Parts: sequence; structure tokens; C-alpha cells
Amino acid sequence: MSPADRRTFLKGAAGAAAVLAFEPRLSARPARLGAPLRVGLVGAGRQGRAILGELAKFDDVTVAAICDTDDRRLRGAARRAPEAAAFDSHPAFLEGAEVDAVFVATPTHAHRQVAQDALAAGKHVYCEGPLASTLEDARAIARAAAGAAGVFQTGMQGRSNPIYALARSFARTGAIRDVLSMRAQYHKKTSWRTPSPDPARERMLNWRLDPEISLGLIGEIGVHQLDVLHWFTSSYPTAVRASGEILAWPDGRKEPDTVHCELTFPKGVRCDWDATLGNSFEGQYELILGSMGAMKLAWSHAWMFKEADATTFEWEVYATRQQFHTDEGIILISDATKLAAQGKLREGIGLPHPSLYYAIEDFLKSVTEGQRVACSAAEGLRAVAVVVRTREAQHSGREVAIAEDDLKIG
Repeated sequence: MSPADRRTFLKGAAGAAAVLAFEPRLSARPARLGAPLRVGLVGAGRQGRAILGELAKFDDVTVAAICDTDDRRLRGAARRAPEAAAFDSHPAFLEGAEVDAVFVATPTHAHRQVAQDALAAGKHVYCEGPLASTLEDARAIARAAAGAAGVFQTGMQGRSNPIYALARSFARTGAIRDVLSMRAQYHKKTSWRTPSPDPARERMLNWRLDPEISLGLIGEIGVHQLDVLHWFTSSYPTAVRASGEILAWPDGRKEPDTVHCELTFPKGVRCDWDATLGNSFEGQYELILGSMGAMKLAWSHAWMFKEADATTFEWEVYATRQQFHTDEGIILISDATKLAAQGKLREGIGLPHPSLYYAIEDFLKSVTEGQRVACSAAEGLRAVAVVVRTREAQHSGREVAIAEDDLKIG
């Protein structure tokens, strides 16, 4: 295909993609489901409480049961869902709870048993990401999900994010052309520590700081951002180098609070990911650089930056732009054409709900309407494989290969 023909193709293809991508309408009003649903929650910590908050937005959903081994967290969750039956163990929950679907929000290292037992009990399962803290556990969950009758979704929120889906539609139809490099970061000033006067309870609450059971920043945060890049490029890294240090919080912890990774993707494309709990500058984002443009993804917002020699698309007449120092970004807005005609383009900037809401909505629609699962257990396994090997590179100080077999259920 000649350069002129390619430009014509990209112009038409991207224009068509824009029309299709703008079609879904983002509304602050929660979606209606195909049928009412009774759900239960296992794990009432920070993420479990966030899940309860988003579930409360759906009129068709009843939280019928909650479960946590910690009495204080269980009581706190009960205040958010006063009609729900309360259980202090997941076997008792599965035996006594009258639910169709189970949300698993326990600490990552406890996902396997709960997810397997819920699937064996015939429940639909939403399991928070990362899927597990070891490859063995991730494979076990993926095998159980493959043989189960119920729906299983891994909670990788980027794949359900409407703005990310819009950006991906542009990227996959050639808007930024060939991917040259990628970069992502997570910067947040927080200790990751929850204090408690009871040493045993403090250890339980701070499981993310225990390197014996936690994948640390790479596993708990990096897995979500790297999965976005897997999804955008339909590829996985083949090798990784990583390092980690305790620089911001020298409080006796053994888990690094500042990490840096360099991942090699096919064709020599490199991705840098760094994270720190000691500084919040520029927050959290993923950046994909192509030969004709770049995509910056920041969870509630996304922008496209075009090179001077890139094709101009018809839909750009509607584009809202934002200046970043010397660069001008096109703000990606769902349903932009319609909003522009109504003079309400700026009202469409950002998401009306947190990204967690859209992951839950996708799961509920998969259960009630047969919608395709946003992130399968197999995809969840592949994301775990990448961060497990990255963690090995961090500990060893050497480059670690990510083999194709690592990404398979086996």
C-alpha cells in the first residue's frame, strides 16, 4: 500500500471508528440490567467497601450477603448494606447466602480458595485484580473458571473504562500508527500503612507491605497499568528488568516504596513503569508513543497528541483541545459529535463514575444479558504472569525472560 493510499485508508477507518466509539452515551444515571440480581461480597476492606458503594447505584442489584473474617470490617460493611446477611467465613457464606453472584475482594493472596469455592458452588464470580499473588494460584483460578458454568470476570478496570475503550479504538485503527515506546507511572504520597494497637491485626491490615504474601507496588498497582498496555497493543512483554528501594518510608517495612521497571515488548518496543509512595507529581497515567501521535491515558481522562505530518480526520472539527506546555492534546470524549451539536461538548469531559463502576457494570451485564466478559480469568492470569516475572527481576537485580508458557493456563 502506497503512503497516499495508507493515509486515505486511515482517514476513513479512523473516521468510522470515531463514529462508532462516540455512539455509547455516558450518563451519570446507572445502567438498567436485564434482570434483578442478588449478590454477595467476600472481603470488606477498602476495596470491598468501594465495591459496595458502586453496587448501591444499581436499582436492580440487592446486596444479600457480606463476609469478612475481621469483625470490625464486617460491622462496617453491615452499616453500608444493612439488609445483608453477615458471615465471618467464606464457607459459611457460600452455604448460607442466597446469592447469584459473588464479588471477591479479599487480600490478593486469599483470592484462590474463595474464587474456586464460589465457582464450585455455581456462583458467578467477579474477582478483584490482580487475580492472584502467585502463578500457581492464578492458573488454578483460571482452570476453575474455564470449567465452570458461571460467568467469571477479573477486575482489571482499564478494559471496562469507556474513555480507554474510545482511545483504544483510535489506536487500533492507525491514529498514532506504529507504537515506538510506552511509559506509565503511579505517584501518590501515602504510606500504604494502616496503624493498629494490636500487632496481629496491624499485620493483617498491612498485608500489602509483607513481601512473603504481597506482590507490592508492581503487583497491586503495576498489574492494572501494564494490563492496559497489553490490551491496547495485543502483546505481552518478553523480558523485564526492575529495581525497588525503600526511600520514602523507612519505618521498618521490607517492601519497597519506590520501584522502576523496564519491559521489552515484541519488535524491541520498550516500556518504562515507575511508582513511588513518596511523591504525587503527575499522579497516575499510561503513555503510548506512536510514529504519528501519542495517547495519554489518565483513567478519568484521555488525550491524543498528533504529529505535524499526521492525517487530519473529519471529526476533529468537533475536538476540544488542551495545552500541555508546548504540546496540544485532543481531549477524547465519548459521544462528542452529539454533544457538540448540542453545544455541550465540555460537559462530556471525564467520567461520571469511577472506573470501578464500569467494571462492575460489565460484569453484571455479562451475568444478566450474556455480554462478553471484559477481562477473563485467562487474561487475568497473563497479567499476573508479567508482574510475577517483574517481581523476580526486582529481587534478583537481573533481566528475567517472560516466556510464552508463562502466559498459558497449562
